[in-house]
Amino acid sequence: MAGYLEICVDSLDSARAAIRGGTDRLELCSALAVGGLTPYFELLEQIRRESDIAIRCLMRPRAGDFLYTKEEIDQMERQIRRFRDAGADGFVIGCLDQDGKLDEPAMEPLIRAAEGCGLTLHRCIDVSMEPIQTYLDAAALGFDTVLTSGGAANCRAGKETIGELLKLRDGCGGPEVLIGAGVNAEVITQFRRAFPGAKAFHMSGKTNRESGMVFRREGVPMGIPGFDEWNISVTDENAVRAARKALDA
Repeated sequence: MAGYLEICVDSLDSARAAIRGGTDRLELCSALAVGGLTPYFELLEQIRRESDIAIRCLMRPRAGDFLYTKEEIDQMERQIRRFRDAGADGFVIGCLDQDGKLDEPAMEPLIRAAEGCGLTLHRCIDVSMEPIQTYLDAAALGFDTVLTSGGAANCRAGKETIGELLKLRDGCGGPEVLIGAGVNAEVITQFRRAFPGAKAFHMSGKTNRESGMVFRREGVPMGIPGFDEWNISVTDENAVRAARKALDA
């Protein structure tokens, strides 16, 4: 396989752009501005009416840490069953305990609910105490993919750890290392040169689309202070196409 490209999207327009650009799989979510939250069920339905592309749904009930209450776990478990029945191919999950280790008991009901669908461990690995051990724990739980920036703010800064994980993948037949955070066509080219075995990349490929609003009341933020409601973040088809070209080169 030359390479595998996953695009995270939080709207139908972005999903369409990612598909036209040549993505292999979508990570479906909402609220990318806060790192991504559980998507809307209806968005999955909309995409499924148009495409049979592989879709993994992010299961994250709120922003913040990955230490979840029983009620939050129950919520995710019910949502996984519903998304699975609606055509999701897999799920992107992850729970940590208070000491920064993978919380296996918390994830067991989520894994059961997925019933054989694909499983990605999300970037909770990057804020875990020992990313290497977290990767091994994920492998033992049956995850087929681990999304990571190498325990750093972006994949370039985490390059050394990503290299270690790639060696571990090859040495023990562990989950695919899905490289994310700050990925674009240039980064893919750099990583493929440094690590010929690097073949899976995750990105949003976002660009800002000017709002169609003519009347704009300034100084009334709807959420995060300083957030610009007059620029809508969407996936750039050309950025996806460039990443696809770099991956296939």
